Amino acid sequence: MCGISGWIDWKKDLSNQQEVLKKMTDVITHRGPDAEGFWFSKNAAFGHRRLIVIAPEGGRQPMVYCQDGFTIALTYNGELYNYRELRQELEAKGHAFTSLSDTEVLLHAYLEWEESCVKHFNGIFAFAIWDERKSQLMLCRDHLGVKPLFYTETEDGVIFGSEIKVLLAHPSVQAIIDQEGLAEIFGLGPMRTPGNGIFKNIKEIRAGHYATFTAHTRTLKPYWQLQSRQHTDDVETTVETIRTLLEDTVKHQLISDKPLVSMLSGGLDSSGLTAIAGQEYREKGETLQTYSINFAHDEQDFEEDFLRRDRDEPWVQKVSAHVGTTHHSIVLNAEDLAANLYAPMRARDLPGIGELETSLYLLFTEMKKHATVALSGESADEVFSGYPWFHQAQFLEAGTFPWLVNLGFVSGILKEEWQERLQLKAYQRRRYQEALLEVPHLDHEDEWHRKQRQMSYMFITRFLPFMLDRKDRASMMTGFEVRVPFCDYRLVEYLWNVPHELKSIDDIEKGILRRALKGYLPDDVRYRRKSAYPSTKDQDYLKAVSQMMLNVLDDHESPLLQFVKVDRLLRIAQGEDQEITGAKAKQLLDYLLQVNAWLKEYNIVVQI
Repeated sequence: MCGISGWIDWKKDLSNQQEVLKKMTDVITHRGPDAEGFWFSKNAAFGHRRLIVIAPEGGRQPMVYCQDGFTIALTYNGELYNYRELRQELEAKGHAFTSLSDTEVLLHAYLEWEESCVKHFNGIFAFAIWDERKSQLMLCRDHLGVKPLFYTETEDGVIFGSEIKVLLAHPSVQAIIDQEGLAEIFGLGPMRTPGNGIFKNIKEIRAGHYATFTAHTRTLKPYWQLQSRQHTDDVETTVETIRTLLEDTVKHQLISDKPLVSMLSGGLDSSGLTAIAGQEYREKGETLQTYSINFAHDEQDFEEDFLRRDRDEPWVQKVSAHVGTTHHSIVLNAEDLAANLYAPMRARDLPGIGELETSLYLLFTEMKKHATVALSGESADEVFSGYPWFHQAQFLEAGTFPWLVNLGFVSGILKEEWQERLQLKAYQRRRYQEALLEVPHLDHEDEWHRKQRQMSYMFITRFLPFMLDRKDRASMMTGFEVRVPFCDYRLVEYLWNVPHELKSIDDIEKGILRRALKGYLPDDVRYRRKSAYPSTKDQDYLKAVSQMMLNVLDDHESPLLQFVKVDRLLRIAQGEDQEITGAKAKQLLDYLLQVNAWLKEYNIVVQI
């Protein structure tokens, strides 16, 4: 995994812009602490930071190929899991390789198929290609959007990078937020609209899309989309197909020249991946290392809530013993979480969900001490319809993004003038209706199945991108790569058409996955009910963030104060509000503290 940066200008000579490009690339050193590289031509400048995972000697970037007197340059972040198969196919077509890296395979795939090359890839990736023959820049992102890629257009060119901070490091890009950006921040929160970079004029390549830019043309095209069709496989075939795809995906994603471990929560998703990977390791005579997160005093503090039924730790130990892993439980306390609250915000360049991101960042910090790569169960709930929201009528009938039903209280803290100006309810409805129009419905589908398909689409295209952002930035901030087998596009497109009642067979969420993992896990683990990523229940954490907010409110220069009802927020921080208390107060304070720090640290200009 790596970080990429670049700048195209069709009028300005960039061959002497080393200082600017180095500054842009240096801000993502964390994404690639092992090496750096730069390439310049008259109209293009590419930067690269490398985290070595595959082919230490052969994957140096930017990678350049000269053909008929013209140059094709590549800067690339990610992994092609099918690069060995692709290499064989390209060699049969006459291509010669000088390294064992997937980077060279990607470049030669472009030489063979140009923009259509992406239809041959299976992996997680974000890349830029400058084709001097066409004087064209191509930007592309993987099917599900696991790897990030942002860009902004200038009068005569394009500036791009793995993270927003790359663009902001360029002297011509300002940190401005306009009315739409504020509506995203206060109306949608971290689950932003796909393609929206929040900052004015900053955009993101959407998952499954590529863009091409020349001096006179701009195109943005999808190369992969969910397609609805009748599911004709019977139960046994469906189970076997899922099992076969998972086994193949995990096997490919275990390829690494650096130490690889697995995340293990004791839930179905991570336990299943751990069991499959553990078997592969045993066959090689090796032992898989696993990691989980736990909180100090969790045994006495734990309380069941809407998303969390029971504690993870007992299940973690059971799965580890069953699979035969060497397990490491990372224990965090309230002080750790509060002290690092802003680290994920700085990693994502945007406010996030507080301690749920902070704990992940601290977990990766510990894992990086012993490994470079990990497997994670992200996206299983989205594609197998595992979240509680899928199974309750109030969310299916909500007429908005289901997660906003319980998380829409941020907007009520805004001053009346901002509520009137931003019209957040209307903004949420508009974005929801836009998403509805994208859903590829199946002809003659009844209303209940239509709503389940809509719910799946919302989670895959609106909720999952945030979860992947969270995982990518928290891991890459520590120079650590996380792979997500459930995001294999073959599995996602297959499950898209599996009916909800089949996904939930045996009257339990993700029942079809539970059947597919038979033989890999004990039955009580396979049929453990869904329990979400853990959240601390330690009251010391709520006290800590409450005090942090009191400090913000006491500072008249805090940029947050221009937006919020100070008296109401003061009551919440003091624990005196009647409506927003406990977990709700923690969520709100976590988020608004980050909004304040983000506005301040990034010197954001509010432009309405």
